[in-house]
Amino acid sequence: MNKLRILVLGLIAVGMFSLTSCKWKPSEDQIKTLEETKAAALSAEETLQKKKAERQEWEKKVAAKKAELDKLKKDKENVQNFQQPAE
Repeated sequence: MNKLRILVLGLIAVGMFSLTSCKWKPSEDQIKTLEETKAAALSAEETLQKKKAERQEWEKKVAAKKAELDKLKKDKENVQNFQQPAE
């Protein structure tokens, strides 16, 4: 009985090892698709970084224009409030 048990466990172990040794291998088309997808992802990440940098540049320009507008509004207000001395 004990020998039969050891034999059955041994056969199960051999069967499990034989199943795990048969690995699935991707086809050439799958590898090509994976590489294309990887390249597309890298390109998208690069584009994203460029767009973020471009956005920061535009935000800086907008902030500079707003500051210039505020200064001009104050100058305009000063000119309008300027009282000329009476002659």
